[in-house]
Amino acid sequence: MGVVIAFINQKGGCAKSTTAVHFAQWLIREQHKAILVDADAQRSSSIWLESLEDKIPCEVAQTSQELLDCIPKLATQYDQIVVDGPAGLSEATKAILIKADLAVIPCQPTGVDLRSASDAIRLIRQAQGVRKGAPKAAVFLSRAVKGTRLKDEALISLKDIGVPILDTVIHQRQAVADTFGQGATVWDLLGSAAAESAEEFDLLFQEILEMSGE
Repeated sequence: MGVVIAFINQKGGCAKSTTAVHFAQWLIREQHKAILVDADAQRSSSIWLESLEDKIPCEVAQTSQELLDCIPKLATQYDQIVVDGPAGLSEATKAILIKADLAVIPCQPTGVDLRSASDAIRLIRQAQGVRKGAPKAAVFLSRAVKGTRLKDEALISLKDIGVPILDTVIHQRQAVADTFGQGATVWDLLGSAAAESAEEFDLLFQEILEMSGE
């Protein structure tokens, strides 16, 4: 059975879809049989994938019932199922957590985002209680600015959040912000900023894959 890795957060703008799309492409580049499930009402990730030169399998499922039906089916067909969860902690998010093996929470270094991550973790805890420990969970810092006090304070605050914090920090760069509009990922772009972001994503995704048990 394939491994289900979901990116969730109730707050928009945390780089959830950006990370999910890059992770799906990274898995394909690493010769994994992977598919992305777009559960976000805005459909950012599925629209993004359609614009990429290298086509990546994708399925749109937005209601809780659609997710409960399609995720187990896809797990029999693919090695990894990457789920781009909806903004908000809805019934769809609960359905994703019922089926996920690993829930990953992107978190920007702001007080609002830290509180939002805490809310997501509470929902994960509820799922873990029902499922006797599953899904595993992790948080990583996204869209951080290098050398800022805010980033350092956020990393300290995350230590008390109650789930593992991934070592890799994804920093804010224009190259990452440009990817959606250019129908690309950082691996498709030229320049040192894109190369630095690609290196960070490589490290982050290796961590995620190791934590998922792959």
